[in-house]
Amino acid sequence: MADDRKSFLIKEDINGGVNITDEVVAIIAGLAATEVEGVSSLAGNLTNEVISKAGMNKLSKGVKIVTDEDNQLSVRLSINISYGYEIPKICSQVQEKVKTAIETMVGMEVVNVDIKIAAVSVINE
Repeated sequence: MADDRKSFLIKEDINGGVNITDEVVAIIAGLAATEVEGVSSLAGNLTNEVISKAGMNKLSKGVKIVTDEDNQLSVRLSINISYGYEIPKICSQVQEKVKTAIETMVGMEVVNVDIKIAAVSVINE
């Protein structure tokens, strides 16, 4: 089976290199997004609780990682929000949280975080 995951070199020195797959970056982005109050889940109803039971690889489903020639990242997220929350405010918080999490954990610059609101959840979770 061919592995079509993209890999990023995040560190290289005399001891060797460190590579990280785009799926790992997507998992970091998804976890950061679902930590924001008002985000009920990623598209596909993946909440932090479901992820912890079903496995981390499911978290990358609502996230797409794109890189440019300078190895800068763009993140595209599809999220479900809870009814009653201010959409622009939630999106701004998600963008900041995702950007900070990836830049801190991976060390690569995130140039933008695009968000698609897939649904509004009216059930209290």
